[in-house]
Amino acid sequence: MAMSPLLDDDTTLFDVNLDGTSTSEDGGYEPIPAPKTKSKKPPPYSRFTQQELPACKPIITPKLVIASFTFIAIIFVPIGIAALSASNKVVEIEERYDRECIPPIYSDHILQYIQSVGTDKTCTRRLTVPKHMKSPVFIYYQLTDFYQNYRIYKSSRSNLQLKSKADEGSELKNCGSVQTVGDEPIVPCGLVAWSMFNDTYSFSVKDKALIVNKMNIAWESDKKGRFGSDVYPKNFQAGGVIGGAKLNSSIPLSEQDDLIVWMRPAPLRNFRKLYGRIDVDLEANEEIKVEIKNNYNSYGYGGEKLLVLSTTSAFGGKSKFLGIAYLTVGGFCFLFAIVFVIIHRFKRRDIGDTAYLSWNRSPVGYYIK
Repeated sequence: MAMSPLLDDDTTLFDVNLDGTSTSEDGGYEPIPAPKTKSKKPPPYSRFTQQELPACKPIITPKLVIASFTFIAIIFVPIGIAALSASNKVVEIEERYDRECIPPIYSDHILQYIQSVGTDKTCTRRLTVPKHMKSPVFIYYQLTDFYQNYRIYKSSRSNLQLKSKADEGSELKNCGSVQTVGDEPIVPCGLVAWSMFNDTYSFSVKDKALIVNKMNIAWESDKKGRFGSDVYPKNFQAGGVIGGAKLNSSIPLSEQDDLIVWMRPAPLRNFRKLYGRIDVDLEANEEIKVEIKNNYNSYGYGGEKLLVLSTTSAFGGKSKFLGIAYLTVGGFCFLFAIVFVIIHRFKRRDIGDTAYLSWNRSPVGYYIK
């Protein structure tokens, strides 16, 4: 019999017998448990586990590569040309007015002017239509250096409060300092709603007013899914510090399109948001008289304010990026196709040629034929 080693002072000494039993110091016999063995039963058969499902295993031949690059070029180049052509047909008017709408006497006291409640901030600008603008003509306001995607600003809102009247007191802690007036909650609360854009525009051509249509300028999914029809503004802009626009307390949030447009945060620091649309055509060389209420304080953070009038195309607004991107990808694919044709023609390499295998090469790197 074999003697087991002594592990420590408190370990009992065992003798291991040839019959599979052990003898302790007091003479007793204890069986040694048999080691556990894994089940030898094979797993159930499955085509998936056995990798027997039908599979496509294409062979990447030179002709297939050339055809693929050519096909992509044929598709992308016409799309790029169409996108560029459509962008060039879009008529757009941009007018920056934040500096031009400051009276000369306030040029050195801009913040004092914009924060004054009793000062008339009406400003008149005249725009000339460069080309015929077919209706609808969309009106945008553009802000620069305004970081709506800043995390603290973006999260300063209560989504539950916006959706249901029963939750008007929910998630107020997210709204920071703009959450209550006294003991009453502010609806809608938070910095996003509090800083809502409040410049206004009115348009006329030849002393005839142009009606600005604000119906359905917000996303339908936002109106139905994020803003409740039973939620009305309450205590909004009633605190000690007034922010941006005020809301009509008799209209539910789901019908206040200006608020809904503003509450969808922009991903970039320079952005445009839809203000409304003009549903009549504007003829070339017509002069548009614009009366602007310059209320919004973009001067405190050094931002710019622009008024934009624009038509649209099947590819959206005026932007050459999409067309240039398609043309670039299509051009490179066409170039690659030509390069592969030249290589395949003058430096042909047959598929399955065993001469290119490493063990068929000579020590100096030449192929063995």
